Amino acid sequence: MKRFFKWVGIILGIPLAILIVGLLAFYNYYHHIVSAKPGNLAVKAAPGKMGELVDPFIATGGFSWMCGHDTPAATTPFGMVRLGPDTRSILLNETGNNRSGYFYGDNKIIGFSHTRLVGADAFEGGCFRVFPTIEPRAEWARGKDRFAAFSHKDELAFPGYYGVQLPKDQILVELTATPHVGLHRCTFQKDAAPHLIMDVTSVFEKKRCEDGAVTVLPAAKELEGKVRTFGTFSGRYGGLDVYFVARFNRPFAAHGTWTGKDFKPGASDAFGNDIGVDLTFANEGVGQTVEMRLALSCVSIENARKNLEAEVGERPFDDVLPTTKAAWEKRLSLIRVRGGTDRERRIFYTSLYHAFQMPTVFTDVNGEYMGFDRAVHKADGFVYYTDFSLWDSFRTVHPLYNLIARAEQRDMMVSLVEMAKAGGCLPRWPSGCGYTNCMLGTPADIAVSEAYQKGIRDFDVETAYQAMRQTGLTGKPPTSKFAGRDGLDAYLKHGYCPSDVTRRSAAATLEYAYEDYAISLLAAALKKGSDATLFANHAAAYRNVWNPESQHFEPKDSAGNFPKDRNPLVLTYTDFNEKYSTGYVEGSGEQWRWAVPFDAPGLIALFKSPAYFVSELEKYFEKSNRTLGWWNPGPYYWHGNEPYIHAAYLFNAAGRSDLTQKWVRWILETKYSDDYVGLDGNDDGGTLSAWYVFSALGFYPIAGTTWYQLGSPLFDNAEIQIGDAVLKVIAEDNSPANVYVQKVTLNGAVLDRTAFTHDEIAKGGELIFKMGPKPAGR
Repeated sequence: MKRFFKWVGIILGIPLAILIVGLLAFYNYYHHIVSAKPGNLAVKAAPGKMGELVDPFIATGGFSWMCGHDTPAATTPFGMVRLGPDTRSILLNETGNNRSGYFYGDNKIIGFSHTRLVGADAFEGGCFRVFPTIEPRAEWARGKDRFAAFSHKDELAFPGYYGVQLPKDQILVELTATPHVGLHRCTFQKDAAPHLIMDVTSVFEKKRCEDGAVTVLPAAKELEGKVRTFGTFSGRYGGLDVYFVARFNRPFAAHGTWTGKDFKPGASDAFGNDIGVDLTFANEGVGQTVEMRLALSCVSIENARKNLEAEVGERPFDDVLPTTKAAWEKRLSLIRVRGGTDRERRIFYTSLYHAFQMPTVFTDVNGEYMGFDRAVHKADGFVYYTDFSLWDSFRTVHPLYNLIARAEQRDMMVSLVEMAKAGGCLPRWPSGCGYTNCMLGTPADIAVSEAYQKGIRDFDVETAYQAMRQTGLTGKPPTSKFAGRDGLDAYLKHGYCPSDVTRRSAAATLEYAYEDYAISLLAAALKKGSDATLFANHAAAYRNVWNPESQHFEPKDSAGNFPKDRNPLVLTYTDFNEKYSTGYVEGSGEQWRWAVPFDAPGLIALFKSPAYFVSELEKYFEKSNRTLGWWNPGPYYWHGNEPYIHAAYLFNAAGRSDLTQKWVRWILETKYSDDYVGLDGNDDGGTLSAWYVFSALGFYPIAGTTWYQLGSPLFDNAEIQIGDAVLKVIAEDNSPANVYVQKVTLNGAVLDRTAFTHDEIAKGGELIFKMGPKPAGR
């Protein structure tokens, strides 16, 4: 009988426990996410005029695997320091739901770290995490389970600033940054001695640090130290050394260090893989502040100190913040829009803000940086950048820089060439000081080719060209750690990547063809005629994996056979046995069906007819998931993955520009929001954000070329700063109902095509759209 009641209790208890957990989850969801909104923190700090239009909390939440992975961290444009909160989940005590450290659905802050990627599905950074607390709780705060509960109603973020009130200890934390320095200001509102706990060997999620070292320098009111961090990417090339110097505005009343679980009061050094520091400050009463300025370098402690002296020195928080705000005001003012709704302007300027966060400045103030050969180099006449999400960002971010950040784009091209000189090849997804070999293909070919075609010439293009030529024709140098093009020999032999030789063979063929097309255009611009012809012929390879029977791109083996079993509606994410999706990368066969942006007429010619192409493409959009950031993106149009985010613009080439206008407006409205979800997937270094910027302006780049496709402008007026010139985009009779373009003029001449070239706008001018409620001529 006892056993009977025991089992009855278990059977009844399980659903009861699930119900209780569910109710707790809902309670926390409602009170932390729905009812509590950021922006009410009572502080003197305030954004600039353009910064008011930005919401840094956009794209920081949603379903973890669909999260935009953006961050509210305080940073400068392209800054090495991205200083922000790292959070832990409400119920399960997990971290990492947002790979950049801060997940909007979490309600616990575990500290404030100085490095992270932006929009990337990679755990990289989390260095030198700082946790403020007060005397009675310092011992507990040195443990791994430390956290501070918080509410969004006690948060504020704008470009260059993040602030939060930690209610239990009554500490106001404010953060700002320069390119290499993170500034903390902690205001302690309890009458107790302040503590700052620094986890020197902190990382994101379950990554690791090694060779940590820290030294306390009481006379100088400083700490200095270093770690070798092994993140998702840095772990692939042997780790990234990160050095720091931290300076405080107040002397230490006491200090100690720990190694593992062994805390040593009064100790000034610690070494190992799990080390940290506890700094105590004298109690000066309610309202006392402690300021910390922490400078980074990936070269040396000496360089970190030089970065600190050059960018901040002894300046207090309130003197540095205006400089950081001004840097963002300058960037955000490069495009000025009028019209639209508050929501649309907020999304637009937040998107522009996100597009200017990565790549990352990697040079120190003296020009030194760590190269791909693990040697210290000196950048002469340029800034060296790293953290290029190239497989994604070549499609929208770098085309945006070719318009409005041409000096930085030039330096980025120089940086890619320097990587090739040090490592043997142009990179695919460079991060820190090494090749990560993330994704596939050689997308740097497209970014470099486009920059050169659009007039950015002040870099060693010949070295870049020879590197891409070698990688595309004979393969990578044997000593290079770059992965190169998988299955290159078979691709050249068969005119496609055979499925029995190359993994993800259909996608690889499409990517290689795109890259070869960009190389052909660069070869032509460099007057290398035979190479231009050779690579143009290779660019036709995509046609060789088209199955005319199924009307899809499919994997094909060396004997020329397509698979007998096929289902283009199965996603790689859910095809766990890879029965149907083995030929694709991050998507379905239906999604990869449209992945030929560089040759839309050629793609259309593969279909049974242009009318069939249009009907299938419209079906592709009509059947797509309507919910932003939904847990399952589905096999049809998904705006969260880059190889097919151009798809709406393909209607132009089929003579249905009205459908391009219709579906571009639909994407702008439904696949972006001004809340914590924000995006339909990972932002990937601002790629989805830059898509919004372009499409809201009314045109969209075909990456690797000089062409822009026309769409449907969202705003009445826009002024785009292109160097010293200004391009004005005007939408006459624009309204929410008038989404269809009736006529376009460019610099006074009627544009009788659905595209224009970069040369036509490089010196500024006027692009005028006449809008109406119905498709023109229909």
